[in-house]
Amino acid sequence: MLSQKTKYALKALIYLAQQEENHIAKTIDIAEGANIPKKFLEQILLDLKRGHFVSSKQGKLGGYYLIKSKNLITLADIHRLFDGAIALLPCVSLNFYEPCLDCKSEAECGLRLGLIAIRDKTLQAMQNITIASLIGK
Repeated sequence: MLSQKTKYALKALIYLAQQEENHIAKTIDIAEGANIPKKFLEQILLDLKRGHFVSSKQGKLGGYYLIKSKNLITLADIHRLFDGAIALLPCVSLNFYEPCLDCKSEAECGLRLGLIAIRDKTLQAMQNITIASLIGK
């Protein structure tokens, strides 16, 4: 399940992607336009900035804008930034792998093999969903 923070991050990115190219959006405009609490949005935008998805400009005319193409930002990227692993267990995670302490052998674990299949299908779907596709562009 997506966390509320991830959902809000996606909504903020969608809002920014719907603006004219090179448009700088104020935090209050993003909050109102995407229906996100402003205080929560500020932290999300900072995380998106650290993740190199958005940048900001200071000052009276300042705000946030996309620095990564809406065609390249995937649901998988944002999920990993805010919620971590896509896999259901650490032993099947590609980026957050940890061995299971209760398995005799990962190679023979039927549960692990099933969860790898789920991870692969989920990852494939999430990598094919971009911010651009969510806004129909």
